[in-house]
Amino acid sequence: MDTMILKGRKIVEGKVEGEALVSKEPLSFMGSMNPKTGYIIERGHELEGECMQGKILVFPQSKGSTGGSYMLFDVVKNGVGPLGIVNIEAESIVVIGAIVSDLPMVDEIDISLINTGDYLIINADEGTVEVHKKEL
Repeated sequence: MDTMILKGRKIVEGKVEGEALVSKEPLSFMGSMNPKTGYIIERGHELEGECMQGKILVFPQSKGSTGGSYMLFDVVKNGVGPLGIVNIEAESIVVIGAIVSDLPMVDEIDISLINTGDYLIINADEGTVEVHKKEL
């Protein structure tokens, strides 16, 4: 299995590992996901029908209103949220949600190097994402 370590920037400290759920499209936590189930419900989004529960959510940046911070907290509080977040660009909506949810978060990562199903180890304290490529 191929492994690489990507260096980014610590946004919210912590260490976590798990399977990646990757979107090349921005993601909104307000209206794009069901806070009771953790499923992405935005029509036409590439992750529509996918569940973020127990996954490391990888996406370029957020979109939408500031209510997304609370929705991210809600999905985590309900036990159906992601384990951590990896972005190209951290935006205040997701950062605030990650802080109040105590979700490890790293940005300034080239997410094109990560695919859904890859196994990730986030060490947000050091701003690193270790990627173990999924075997084909």
